[in-house]
This record gives sequence, structure tokens and C-alpha cells, in this order.
Amino acid sequence: MHHAPKPGADPERPTHVVFVGAGAVGCFYASRLHHPTHNIHTSLIARSNYGVLVQDGVRLLTHTFGDYTFVPHAVYPNVPSAASAQKWDYVVVTTKALPDRSDDAALIAPLVGPDTCIVLIQNGVGVEAPYRARFPGNPIVSGVTVISAEQVSPGTVRQNRWTRIHLGGYGNSAALEAGAERQDGELERKSDKRAEQIGDWWTRLGGIRDVEVADEIGLQTVRWHKLCINAAFNPSAVLCGGRGNADMVRDPELRAHLAAVMNEIWSAAPRILGRPFPADLATPDKILKSTERNVGSKPSMLLDWEAGRPMEIEVILGNPVRIARAKGVELPRMQSLYALLKSAQAVREQAKGKL
Repeated sequence: MHHAPKPGADPERPTHVVFVGAGAVGCFYASRLHHPTHNIHTSLIARSNYGVLVQDGVRLLTHTFGDYTFVPHAVYPNVPSAASAQKWDYVVVTTKALPDRSDDAALIAPLVGPDTCIVLIQNGVGVEAPYRARFPGNPIVSGVTVISAEQVSPGTVRQNRWTRIHLGGYGNSAALEAGAERQDGELERKSDKRAEQIGDWWTRLGGIRDVEVADEIGLQTVRWHKLCINAAFNPSAVLCGGRGNADMVRDPELRAHLAAVMNEIWSAAPRILGRPFPADLATPDKILKSTERNVGSKPSMLLDWEAGRPMEIEVILGNPVRIARAKGVELPRMQSLYALLKSAQAVREQAKGKL
């Protein structure tokens, strides 16, 4: 079994990490993981901002660590060029999860060797399943972040507040019946170990104070908790005509609707996962109250809709409805949002196709 090298433990063998997706989240977390003095070398695969990153690196304007420039070990314009350059110990995926549009597990396949660990920092639930199906023996680490960051211009990223990231190994919890024991102990241990290793680097070397490592089901409870927020606010912002989060929460009918979507997930998730939400996670009431202050904030799905980009409908709505149904749990409000939003996107794209 291949152990990730301890920082500095083996001067001959650096650890090579590549981030697929050089948006705000990818650039921020990559910048906190790059420590050549500890033999950790972090590279980026960039698309639209490739030219800028090659020339100038990433300019970070951060609330937490001040302003600095991150010069990656290397920047690649695409997967094949990164695959031919290097054997990768970690492949970190920070792109939007759009399983209805592209098979990202197939996309990263050239980067993945027999011991490569795949780290998924993406929204929604069920994002890990396509990777586990394609890479049955590789360690997978699942990550959930609540960072507030944006790329204000190509190669310049502003981090506004929060850096919290939860990490957990992923064996195959999608296949677990509620409360069932995990099967492949070796794969679990490998994945858990990698989650601890990368969490340790981000904490000890990267200075991120709120990295939390959970076990597999614990991490999935965090994913479903974040879904409470994403599945309520994101689709509703599009379907209500384009209002922001604080604006929706101040409308009594919309507030009642948002609360009902959140409570639906809140009561269903423990039945799906066989474990209640951790006590320190905010309740739907708390989330609604704190959202009142979040004036001017538009959820990502609304930004995508306004820009005519595909939305993360499957991982935020479709997957949870299907995963719940497979466990005998119905999510009727989520199913309505899913049906309406999926149709709205399809109708709009058909109209575009006819122009």
C-alpha cells in the first residue's frame, strides 16, 4: 500500500498535487497547499485564465491571509498536457459538477495512476459515485467548503470570509443502506488516511484554522446539510424571477417555502444516512435568520441562469431525489423544484437552438 509521504520525510520524492479547475475556490485552496520547502508541489489546470496564470501566477486578495501572489509549480492548459508532464499523487477537482453535461471522471482519467488520490471539492450530493465507479481501487476524499470567494478578474481572486472545509474519505456510502456497515475496509482506510493527510497540510502548513476531518457518513451529513441551503435558495432564486437570498427571506410566502424545503431535507437526511445531523450545524431557522443580513448576495445557480450557463441541477436536486427514493424516502418539494427547473433550462436551450 502506498503511503502519502510525510512533508519533508523523503527529500527524493516530492508530493505532486494538481487542481482541475482554476476558479476562485481552486486557486485559493491550491495556494494554501503549495509548500515547496516541505516538498509539496501544487499545479493548476486552467482554461480561460491560462495565459494570465502562466505569466503572473494568481493574485489573492484575502480576508484571512492578507494579499499575496501564488506562483504554482506549473500551469497546464488541459488535462493531456498535465498527464504527460507528471505522475500525480493528488488530483483535486474544483470544477462545477455537471454530470448531465460532461463525464468529469472520464476527463481526469489520464491524470489518475494506481495510487493517485482523487479529492472532490464540489457542491451537492452523489458527486463521488461516477468517480468511484470509474476508479474502484483509488482512494477518494470528499470535501465540502463554505468559502466565500470570487475571481474578480482573470487571475485575481478575492476571498471575502470563511475558509471552512470538511474532508472525509469516501468508500462507497451511496450504496450503503441506512446504518449498514462499510464493506471494503482497506479502501476505507486508504481514503481516510489521505483525508487526514491533506487536512493536516492545510492546517499545519497552510494555516487554515477550520479544516475538519470526518468519517465517511459524517462527511455525507455535512454534504446534506449544505444541501439544505443550496437546494432551497438556488432553484428558488431562479424560479421566483431572479431575487437574491435576503430578498427572498423577507417575503413571507417565499420564506415559508424556503423553510419547508429545508425542513424536508432536515428530516429526510438522517433516514437516508442512518445518522442525525451533528449538533453544531445550523438549523433551518438559524439559516433563514442569518440570511436576512446577506443583502445583495445572489446564489450561484441564479448567476449561471442569468449568464445562460448550465446549472448544477442534478447534484443539487436530481441526485438527492433519486438517492432518497432508493432508500424509500420521498422529497416532494425537492422533486417539484427539480422538475420545474430542469424543464425551464431545457425550454430555454431549445429556444436558443432554434435561433
